Amino acid sequence: MNGDFIEALEQIEREKGIPMASLIATVEAAMASAYRRHYGDACEIRLDVDREKGEVKMYSRRPLIPEGGEAVLRPAGSDEDGIVSTLTLEEQESGLGPVEYEEKLLDAGEFGRIAAQTAKQVVVQRIREAERELVFDEFSHRVGELVTGEVQRKDQRNVFIALGRVEALLPGHEQIPGEPYRFGDRLKLYILDVRKTTKHPQVIVSRTHPGLVSRLFELEVPEVYDGIVVLRSVAREPGARSKVAVESRDPSVDPLGACVGHRGARVQAIVDELRGEKIDIVRYNDEIRTYLESALSPAKVGQVLIDEDERAATVIVPDHQLSLAIGRRGQNVRLAARLTGWRIDIRSETQWAEEPRPAAPVAAPVEVTVEALAAELGVAMADLQEIAGEEGIELGDAVTVVAAEHAAVLRELLAGGEGTLDDLEAGAITIGAEAPAAE
Repeated sequence: MNGDFIEALEQIEREKGIPMASLIATVEAAMASAYRRHYGDACEIRLDVDREKGEVKMYSRRPLIPEGGEAVLRPAGSDEDGIVSTLTLEEQESGLGPVEYEEKLLDAGEFGRIAAQTAKQVVVQRIREAERELVFDEFSHRVGELVTGEVQRKDQRNVFIALGRVEALLPGHEQIPGEPYRFGDRLKLYILDVRKTTKHPQVIVSRTHPGLVSRLFELEVPEVYDGIVVLRSVAREPGARSKVAVESRDPSVDPLGACVGHRGARVQAIVDELRGEKIDIVRYNDEIRTYLESALSPAKVGQVLIDEDERAATVIVPDHQLSLAIGRRGQNVRLAARLTGWRIDIRSETQWAEEPRPAAPVAAPVEVTVEALAAELGVAMADLQEIAGEEGIELGDAVTVVAAEHAAVLRELLAGGEGTLDDLEAGAITIGAEAPAAE
């Protein structure tokens, strides 16, 4: 082994991003397999790489067995390449590896063709595994981030996107309906998931996730990126319309103006990236009635009736605003419901006025005694008994309960018009008949 070997390792390190230490460990495992294939014996292999001199030396390592010790091999299958080391029973029980090794300089040129082929296969396999691990580690913590990729190819359902050295998958159900995907197109995508497969890590990206809209606002609106303006909720129907609820943490910053930008430049950049998808920006409010009114914009709302327990709201709008509030095929009210998390029922003013509603329950008549009725009407109990007798109503003593219909008649007599009991006795107030016409 010479400087060409070191240069090859350094080139792999640059191109694949695999650390030199991992490459050296990979070659050590490969040479151990080749050694076992050639000599029929198992041992550990150590590489001594000197970059300055451009020299690589290979040693076989065997642990020195203490006198009286018993050699024990690791359990079968503990190393996929068959690299085993020898431990004494005492060392195995104590969990300590051998301290001293016997090393022997090896000449790789002595290995046969089959052994060399074995070493090559192990190196290729280990490099691929290391590359897969690097890719998975790079993207596994980036789930939920925004990335830019280039369309490479497509089949009947899926589109394959180049993300640097990784090919991401854009499944059919994550594509915007009707959006064309041509070779070489550059797209912004939302990383949905990263999965380990038998061949290579699979990065799943999306163009329909509501998170894509959120990340685009962070990209285009500095106030959102800095956390001054907060996106409280996003509801989306990909390719058609999105609603975004925003709130400002700084009273001096208008969240709607910050997101729209000068002459609509900021929101227009997001619309262009989403191929013309309309975006409604509404102001978030903790008061649910106000929030629902904003969520249903551009429609004007007349009245909002809410049911806190059911998280449901009945929204009454002017007749000419009904179709606008509902939207095309119910799109506006559907997005408003997703945005707020409330079930919304839209009614026009005419529909609400004509809609039958259960009558208010009639309160049961309250029982009243003679004494209480006299106090209510402001007359003496004896006078009340006298008037009742003239009307053919017999009242008992003070604690006698007055029938509801009798109490109603007496109330009408004594409280139904203006005047005093003296007026009633004098005939100035007529009950139950029309007053005589003036001559």
